[in-house]
Amino acid sequence: MRLFVAIDIEPHVRIRIRQIQNRLAQTLDLSDKQVKWVHPEQIHLTLKFLGDVKDALLTQVCDIVKRTAAEFESFDVEVKGLGVFGQPARIVWAGTSACPPMAQLQAELENRFSELGWDPENRPFTGHLTLCRVKNASAGRKLADAIEPYKNEPLGLVGVTEVVLYQSQLTSAGPLYTAVCRAALK
Repeated sequence: MRLFVAIDIEPHVRIRIRQIQNRLAQTLDLSDKQVKWVHPEQIHLTLKFLGDVKDALLTQVCDIVKRTAAEFESFDVEVKGLGVFGQPARIVWAGTSACPPMAQLQAELENRFSELGWDPENRPFTGHLTLCRVKNASAGRKLADAIEPYKNEPLGLVGVTEVVLYQSQLTSAGPLYTAVCRAALK
């Protein structure tokens, strides 16, 4: 199973993201060969990507997620501003404002999974929601310029009361995400 731990986002944030995606897509007239837009209902905030996990470890993985989540109080995180990864842009994302509880939760998940043999991330955690994947340099340059007015755009507040362990199945129509277990915060 291909697994990751994530925070789901609120419907009003998904609606705002869809509006921005539509505006960018219409303004720039980019084809599916140039950009792969993420469906808003699939957008989430990944805390830890685990990759392929043997079925025999699933119970242990769920236990780590549940025990870790239970140690944290619920919190709010603000989704704000657009940015890119790469030059030219390869990913366009919506960011999150600094959120110490989320950073602590992510770090604790990282620590607990590294104790079980998962490689820790080799870069600092950056809370983000992927809006699209860019397939060529020309589209990447256009998108990087087009998101400039959105660099500080508030997109909404997300109330975090649980984290979710998802299975990701790659299909020809795009990834399919299925919740494997949900873990409530305090």
